[in-house]
Amino acid sequence: MLMLPGPAADDVTTDAIVVPTGAAGRIARGLDLLEHGRARRMLVTGTAPGVTRADLARVAGHARTIACCVDLGAEAVDTRGNAEETAAWVRAHGYRTIRLVTSDWHARRARLELGSALGRDVTVVVDGVPSFPTIGQAMNEYHKLLLRRVVLWWAAIA
Repeated sequence: MLMLPGPAADDVTTDAIVVPTGAAGRIARGLDLLEHGRARRMLVTGTAPGVTRADLARVAGHARTIACCVDLGAEAVDTRGNAEETAAWVRAHGYRTIRLVTSDWHARRARLELGSALGRDVTVVVDGVPSFPTIGQAMNEYHKLLLRRVVLWWAAIA
């Protein structure tokens, strides 16, 4: 628990890539993996309402890849919402394996929420984008992780 998850091996291929919006480096990492054939499609979950692929291409580049292979999800406003939005997208496409690209400090809780929303039928590869969280960010995220584990555990036994 003391080590933050790092990037998954670059040679790992999954059906899709999922990138929750948030900290820097996530979308760039996802697009790079997509362009190198590590998945067929990518979901950016938690985009602001009204954001289009053209908007994303203006900011992130990769216009051709975004136009053909990136979906935008605007329903989520938090990590749990990202997981629910992702689970619906994964089911709609019939994916069996996904790579979750998120900040290293956020990866464990995002994986927990995603696993809860997806169930056991989908394999999730965690790809932590290296970052430098403050002590406050790290402690806040750790407490959120603990709380969600307790809530999910309680729901499972209730």
